[in-house]
Amino acid sequence: MLRFVRRHSILSMSQGLTPETLEFQSLALQFAKQELAPKMQEWDKTEFFPKQVMRKAAELGFGAMYCDPEYGGTGLGRLDASVIFESLSTGCVPTSAYLSIHNMVAWIIDEFGNEAQKSKYLPRMATMELFGSYCLTEPNAGSDAGSLQTTAVKKGNEYILNGSKAFISGAGDTDVYLVMARTGDQSTKGISCFIVEKGAPGLSFGKKESKLGWNLQPTRAVIMEDCRVPEENLVAGLGKGFGIAMKALNGGRVNIASCSLGGAQAALEEALEHTKVRKQFGKPLSANQDVQFKLADMNVALQSSRLMVRQAARMLDAKDPAAPAWCAMAKVHACDNGFKICDDALQLHGGYGYLQDYKVQQYFRDLRVHQILEGTNQVMRMITARELLK
Repeated sequence: MLRFVRRHSILSMSQGLTPETLEFQSLALQFAKQELAPKMQEWDKTEFFPKQVMRKAAELGFGAMYCDPEYGGTGLGRLDASVIFESLSTGCVPTSAYLSIHNMVAWIIDEFGNEAQKSKYLPRMATMELFGSYCLTEPNAGSDAGSLQTTAVKKGNEYILNGSKAFISGAGDTDVYLVMARTGDQSTKGISCFIVEKGAPGLSFGKKESKLGWNLQPTRAVIMEDCRVPEENLVAGLGKGFGIAMKALNGGRVNIASCSLGGAQAALEEALEHTKVRKQFGKPLSANQDVQFKLADMNVALQSSRLMVRQAARMLDAKDPAAPAWCAMAKVHACDNGFKICDDALQLHGGYGYLQDYKVQQYFRDLRVHQILEGTNQVMRMITARELLK
């Protein structure tokens, strides 16, 4: 069972946080301990999408964290949200990761939607009466998102959408789909953003994918065949979609990096406990200098990653022009290190780490995808290099 770490321990998640942010952290850690951690393995095995538990999280203000309170949002900054996602991930990484996606969808509507769109969707997304999905990736447009081929053609007072989206978290079980579709030429300026509701004529879903991790989240293709969408569901005007998608992903990268921090924190704590009690050659594993050095390296990687993620979040809050590159660097650092920490934690468990009875193998499986989604870590390096070479 995950334990609370002393605030002044070098394993602490709380260094440098304000009293207000510490309150949010404490609330999220308590929720993770009581509502998420006890069910994490069961949800993984049964592939159960815990909607009611997430609605409990929404009651704490975690459904629309950085949206306007006028529409039911909590009005937090990105740093506070990062700390919350990290804290929730100590209990269950994929639940927290889905909440980060849902919050991204709500933020797009809050930031770029008109009054009618905000009033219609945000209050019910804040309570998680409605669940959201973000639809950018296509079967032939992954890292090269600007080459997407889903089309939207105006016909009367509707847009007719045709195409498919791949690897969509929550698809089939969620209610609000933010879809990027081509309304103009083949450049990124030809892409627009639409709100597509579940039940729209012509909207369907592929089979539920079988995955290595994130098993509690249903993942399906979103298929649009002459899908009819009211013209009032166009967000921010024609040609604005790609810019919206990229701005949303800046925050998404900080969020998924935060989820890596939480999973890595939990894995390191599990490794510490195991190496203290597991004895070989007449002494605890933790008495071996090689094990001590491994644990030290894991914490150095974790704490340095946390510093980078929180710096990127602060820069997003400050609207710093260098924030996108910092978000990319933070994602690389936290997601690469987070997965390695889980890998090392599994190794320190020996054969036990390979058993599904032990949580460490699930952290390992769940964190692997963080190096791929919200922009692969290779693309994050491209963004960083481009900024360096300006």
